Amino acid sequence: MINTSRFRQAILLAVITLNLISTWLHYIDNALFLSQYPGPAWFTSVAVISTVIVMTPVGILGYWFYTQGMFWLAYFLLALYSITSISSPVHYLFPMVAPMSLKMHSLIWLDGFMGLLLIGFLLWSSFVLKEWRSIQSAN
Repeated sequence: MINTSRFRQAILLAVITLNLISTWLHYIDNALFLSQYPGPAWFTSVAVISTVIVMTPVGILGYWFYTQGMFWLAYFLLALYSITSISSPVHYLFPMVAPMSLKMHSLIWLDGFMGLLLIGFLLWSSFVLKEWRSIQSAN
């Protein structure tokens, strides 16, 4: 018999892992080739790397809270972390200085998709499965 709680934790771990990989790949590429990515003039390579360094523990901590059954805190932290990914397509709102490569477009959309996948998991967990209710029934 399968432990559904552990199974959902494994799904979230896979989603978080893929999200971390896509975000680090995109943000490192963004920092290295900052002048080729469209974005605000005030954004620097240091800011890009700092953002991913600060946000990574937020996502990991969100996963840990989820495994501990602290769902609302987990949902908040994971939703906050998802901003690092779902914000990637914002590059397209700024004028392009130079044509972006296929690699750059791919990293932007992969990161955005992974962020949507994480948000999808959060919506499934909170609104469909209503896992947060397991806390109420345990009390």
